[in-house]
Amino acid sequence: MPAGSESAIVLSSGGLDSTTCLAIAEHENYRPLYSLSFAYGQRHRHELEAAKRVAEAFGVAEHRVIRIDLRQFGHSALTDDIAVPKDRDESKMAAEIPVTYVPARNTIFLSYALAWAEVLGVRDVFIGVNALDYSGYPDCRPEFVAAFETMANVATKMTVSPGARPFKVHAPLIHLTKAQIIRRGSELGVDYGLTHSCYDPDAQGRACGRCDSCVLRKKGFAEAGVPAPTRYVTGKGG
Repeated sequence: MPAGSESAIVLSSGGLDSTTCLAIAEHENYRPLYSLSFAYGQRHRHELEAAKRVAEAFGVAEHRVIRIDLRQFGHSALTDDIAVPKDRDESKMAAEIPVTYVPARNTIFLSYALAWAEVLGVRDVFIGVNALDYSGYPDCRPEFVAAFETMANVATKMTVSPGARPFKVHAPLIHLTKAQIIRRGSELGVDYGLTHSCYDPDAQGRACGRCDSCVLRKKGFAEAGVPAPTRYVTGKGG
């Protein structure tokens, strides 16, 4: 927690984790807050619409959407013509790096955040990565976060100038289960009805209820004992 009021950038996907991160940054008295999202060629627009709703609800100083085209590389179910896996249990999810992994995505996102941070004079960036629910994602591990932070502190004018304060990547959810994340967000007053997690929603933005992200979200709300505000294609909430 900053001694005084320090500004921060929060990477926002419009999902459950990044929205909880935004609430934590606000609770820890980071002001002003900036949110950064990406239109990177993902399967649908609904998560960006959710990120906009979240930014408005939190009253961030500025919400930016960066447009990059990771479909040029593809090789992911989120950026290529590859089917999203459905109806898998957690053992299958963790058995290998999932096809929903987008090559180097968090490295790219954090690099943009670092560039914006240097322009704004911000030294703190929050990212909602989680190593427990997605152990197969290499860019959601503590080692990755620490390595990026080390690189950032030797890569910019703001960090190598005399007397500069170090750049910090905050990953407050990295060792939490989905249920613990939901409980923490609920304590902070997060409206999870604003968020979107599904990889393969219908045209109206209703969740499929069957992809890995939906399965983990449903399990998290159930274990947390918190009513889930998710809309599903079946017409049932949960």
